[in-house]
Amino acid sequence: MKSFLAAASLCVLASTAFAQTVGGKYSVAGTNFDGSPYKGTAVVTVSSKTTCRIVWQTGGTTSQGFCMLMGNALTAAYKLGSSVGLILYLVKPDGVLEGAWTIADKDGAGTETLTPAK
Repeated sequence: MKSFLAAASLCVLASTAFAQTVGGKYSVAGTNFDGSPYKGTAVVTVSSKTTCRIVWQTGGTTSQGFCMLMGNALTAAYKLGSSVGLILYLVKPDGVLEGAWTIADKDGAGTETLTPAK
């Protein structure tokens, strides 16, 4: 029981610390399924200790999603037109989010890096 409580406490502390490192405006740099590059901006709004909202503006397109924060990972489900997608970011110590994304029922994956705006 003590080990369970210790593990649960660490998860709560990690989620709280993580939530403090994520949020705000970001520059976006990514690659599409075919390797072609794209750029844009994103805004992450923390909505609880474990969740957030994210809005991307890339190439004249706006997409919106919701996120889950856990440890050093942020995952988001998003809607792009009539498609839905999923992205998984690793949170780096400097606040940069490095990720890979895909769209439901499509072959392939893209990459994306969110860099905190200064």
